[in-house]
Amino acid sequence: MLTTYATERPTKHAGGIGYGRRMISVRNETRVDMEEKVAANDNWVAMIGKVRDSKDRAAFAALFQHFAPRVKSFLMKSGASESLADECMQDVMVTLWTKAHLFDASRASASTWVFTIARNKKIDALRKMRRPEPEDLVWGPEAEPDAADVVTLRQESAKLTKAILELPQKQRELIERVYFGELSHSEIAKVTGLPLGTIKSRIRLALERLRHAMG
Repeated sequence: MLTTYATERPTKHAGGIGYGRRMISVRNETRVDMEEKVAANDNWVAMIGKVRDSKDRAAFAALFQHFAPRVKSFLMKSGASESLADECMQDVMVTLWTKAHLFDASRASASTWVFTIARNKKIDALRKMRRPEPEDLVWGPEAEPDAADVVTLRQESAKLTKAILELPQKQRELIERVYFGELSHSEIAKVTGLPLGTIKSRIRLALERLRHAMG
């Protein structure tokens, strides 16, 4: 709630003469804005904690829905191609899923941590491509995607989630082990006892189904 007076009486302040009601309103708006940012950060910190402690898929879905389009937009605005931005964004979200335990809320906000990962992923990708990173790269959580981009990415994410859930169980389990568990084919073979040929065949069939489902 904004504090107001019945009349606007001139008041002196550090910047000169101002009006009491206007100064108090601006101050209260700033306070409310800060409180909203703190509340939002607390929410994302809690979501990351759920991913860290119990691999909570609902919490991860919420984090993905919020941060994925913002990360992709930030990377594209900083000079990455759409394909590179999409690749790095996927890497960022995989990192969030598998390494949530590395997040320290006492050292950075949730968004700062996520965007730092994004920047590092982009630098790593550019190094692999033997392309220099621009020195004047501006980065941070302020980057916001266009509304159309957000809607499109959310639709694609929902479509992909549905397609994965509709895979045959044996194929779905292998896809989840590869992409969520970050296990290699050899590691999966040790865990499941399946021959490498069977694992590769099922993953190939699963990916073909997903490509067809995504159109």
